[in-house]
Amino acid sequence: MKKISNLMAGAALTLGLSLSAHAATLKMAYDADPVSLDPHEQLSGGTLQQSHLNFDPLVRWNNDLGFDGRLAESWERIDDKTVRFKLRSGVKFHSGNSLSAEDVRWTFERLQSSPDFKGIFAPFEGVKVVDDLTFDLITKEPFPLVLHSATYIFPMDSKFYTGEDANGNPKDQLVKHGNSFASTNVSGTGPYIVSSREQGVKVEMTRFADYWDSNSPGNVDKIVLTPIKEAPTRVAALLSGDVDFIAPVPPTDHKRINGNGKVDLVTMPGTRIITFQMNQERRDEFKDVRVRQAIVHAINNEGIVKKIMKGFATAGAQQGPVGYAGYKDSLKPRYDLKKAKQLMKEAGYEKGFSITMMAPNNRYVNDAKIAQAVASMLSKINIKVDLKTMPKAQYWPEFDKRAADMMMIGWHADTEDSANFTEFLAACPNADTGAGQYNSGNYCNPKVDELVKMSGSETDPAKRAAMLQEVEQILYDEAAFVPLHWQNLAWAANKKVKAAPVLNVMNFPYLGDLVVE
Repeated sequence: MKKISNLMAGAALTLGLSLSAHAATLKMAYDADPVSLDPHEQLSGGTLQQSHLNFDPLVRWNNDLGFDGRLAESWERIDDKTVRFKLRSGVKFHSGNSLSAEDVRWTFERLQSSPDFKGIFAPFEGVKVVDDLTFDLITKEPFPLVLHSATYIFPMDSKFYTGEDANGNPKDQLVKHGNSFASTNVSGTGPYIVSSREQGVKVEMTRFADYWDSNSPGNVDKIVLTPIKEAPTRVAALLSGDVDFIAPVPPTDHKRINGNGKVDLVTMPGTRIITFQMNQERRDEFKDVRVRQAIVHAINNEGIVKKIMKGFATAGAQQGPVGYAGYKDSLKPRYDLKKAKQLMKEAGYEKGFSITMMAPNNRYVNDAKIAQAVASMLSKINIKVDLKTMPKAQYWPEFDKRAADMMMIGWHADTEDSANFTEFLAACPNADTGAGQYNSGNYCNPKVDELVKMSGSETDPAKRAAMLQEVEQILYDEAAFVPLHWQNLAWAANKKVKAAPVLNVMNFPYLGDLVVE
């Protein structure tokens, strides 16, 4: 098994430059295919993974958690509210149109209208075009995370998405879980063009002949992505040679892969927290902090890590992991069944009640098994659970509707910052600003929102960390959600596929740089 650190991965990328540049086809299998080709429809890992194939961001994370310029070749701070970016010259979209600062402005305004992404860009005033290749990203107040936010800006081809489609609808129309031009048609600057796509069956992509990054070591000229929901089937396809690269790889299959000399397993610690949210608008019981605390105390998340995750995860009691600004070492998992029963009695629910629960069955590692374990644990405090699990393509519309009393949600802070968790998972839901977009529990504490808002303009790292740690303490004390664990990451590939250099803790494989021998 290959366990790679950030520095090792960086070194491996350098070595990859000397490998064979002969064109190759990559046959890969994920647990699901992308829900949509519209990069602004859903803020999810799957969407961002796809965006790195068909589009390019202004800047992207590197393996040292710093920033590398992509479509932006340089940037500088002009004043405390303005960062000026310079775009690369000669970059083409798949349509043949040239990238310009106007495309960035157009994309930015579309992001501000996206229900999922608008929260990220709430601190921003807007984009000012300086000239064809230069623009200013302007914030309302001094803001410490401008470059973090720029990793979400994948410029779209404004000319391609302008006008009406065959049905008379605007081509730039942004529709959640709907059929729109942007959800099925792509013109980005990325390394791959979508050549064919059958939802849930197969996506085929071909290398963009005019891709701007001539220094990329990547030699894959065709990618065939086949979604395979069941992990054992996915692993069997890799071991038989039917596919070359798979993700995720559940802990139960690690030994099986390590015992095969033709494939490599690549793992690294993860920062995605897996949680359940308790909907306080659907259930009056969940408005009582004693009930929420009882649920948290009834769930043995360390046991889930040991038995279901086979140790390949870290039990958590807060949102952000070690190393994030808001991490507070004193917050520990708190399984205590006796205390859970006592809290239920104090709240007047000793005899329990019945709830509905939903979870995906192909989005997170062992998600359905985890949900089943949680439901079983809740029965010990007389909470009867009606559990439904479903593929993520069906789950996300249900999640957006807040269709169950408890719902599973995993979150990786793509800004690699603690505030991102709270902004989306625990802030008071606000459709206008996008705050709490993934807060299906409808938890709301104005003090939490105020602290996160203050942290957004605090440039002193120590003061900012203190604010975010106070947020984590409040969420812990109020049992705002049910923390389970931070999910580790694992991929597997045929030995001819040099996967390690393009993998990262964000779980956005940079497959444009992939080398296949």
